[in-house]
Amino acid sequence: MEVMGKARRARRAFTPEFKAEIVALVRRGDRSINQIAQDFDLAESAVREWVRKADGGRGLSPIVELNEAEREELAQLRLDNRRLREDVEILKRAAVFFAKETR
Repeated sequence: MEVMGKARRARRAFTPEFKAEIVALVRRGDRSINQIAQDFDLAESAVREWVRKADGGRGLSPIVELNEAEREELAQLRLDNRRLREDVEILKRAAVFFAKETR
């Protein structure tokens, strides 16, 4: 079956050892995931999935490092998020209070 002029490749299976080696290369950080995938003729999405699974599926992997400005922004966003959640809780309680008063 051809898809836009490109033949589909048969599904390949990789050993856990091979996947671990690829994840180790990604974590070393001297090449991008895209470059590693190209070098080993792998799908970039597969390499990203292997890294995610190796990290226990936590989403952000330890290979994502934030610079100082990003860390400060993240801290500020978390603080804003906490304040907004508190505001929502207060508004919910107020709505319940005023709903009881109007009956």
